[in-house]
Amino acid sequence: MKPLQDLVRPNIWKLKPYSSARDEYKGVSASVFLDANENPFNQPYNRYPDPLQTELKEQVARMKRVRPEHIFLGNGSDEAIDLVFRVFCRPGVDNVVAIAPTYGMYEVCADINDVSYRSVLLNERFELSADALLAAVDDRTKVIFLCSPNNPTGNDLERKEIETVLNNFSGMVVVDEAYSDFSQQRPFREELGKYPNLIVLNTFSKAWGCAGIRLGMAFASRPVIELFNKVKYPYNINQLTQQQASEMLRKQMNVNQWVSVLNTERGHVMASFAELPFCRKVYPTSANFFLAKVEGADRIYEYLVENGIIVRNRSRVVLCGDCLRITIGTPDENCKLLGALRRYTKA
Repeated sequence: MKPLQDLVRPNIWKLKPYSSARDEYKGVSASVFLDANENPFNQPYNRYPDPLQTELKEQVARMKRVRPEHIFLGNGSDEAIDLVFRVFCRPGVDNVVAIAPTYGMYEVCADINDVSYRSVLLNERFELSADALLAAVDDRTKVIFLCSPNNPTGNDLERKEIETVLNNFSGMVVVDEAYSDFSQQRPFREELGKYPNLIVLNTFSKAWGCAGIRLGMAFASRPVIELFNKVKYPYNINQLTQQQASEMLRKQMNVNQWVSVLNTERGHVMASFAELPFCRKVYPTSANFFLAKVEGADRIYEYLVENGIIVRNRSRVVLCGDCLRITIGTPDENCKLLGALRRYTKA
């Protein structure tokens, strides 16, 4: 890895961050707060939330087995993705490299930040080649994005290939593990001490059933987290989100049960889907969804919409022609999906 200062945008390295009232006073003994121009009425929502989410990070640290100073909490994982560009990539100068197909927000954030985005195709089994990825790198490549389990394909990327990238790229490597709770692969957040150039993303939206509160996580070395905190907006995580996340972190057993049910349902739905006459292939997955190649994806998608069932048509994504992406629902929802598809075959 290059020295961190050589990777960070010079203006960000020199940036003096905004100091909020709650940054300047962090004590808990005061009873009269007249420092932040808050309305004194309508407690507790009249007060600004903790800008660094200290108590929540302590809970996340225990659950994820990562020290609090290695945690960034964002308004969804998308905030952390955008911060990667804002911290490391000079607009109109630097570039990033990513696999294809993958999560679309990496490219959207690149376009927003005027950063060149280079896609490297996976093979026909959606497998990663570290050599092909590294061949796309030049001296202006600051970041490589990898998503594992990948979206929309669902498969884990080969761990040895990811390690090869980490060991041979001198910039930052983002490993997005949004779906890792459904996978048997050891999470890369446990490798932070080994790879100073590693940033791992996670989320409350999937296994934790909290997409509505918009809370994402990034795990990285302390200097990288400090850069994220330097650039982020002062109160990026509102009080209601912090409260709900804290409550959910006390329900680990519920989450474990949900994951177990969804993984079991995933096997049943995939096996049944593979037997449908229009199904050409069901791809392996380690996520809470699967990708399937079908005959006439557009027609099947419209048929399901007419029956009040919404899946994702990925036919226009590279390497995903005539593919549907199907999220695993409750047992009742899965039965409705399969029942509708069996009726479709008889129409």
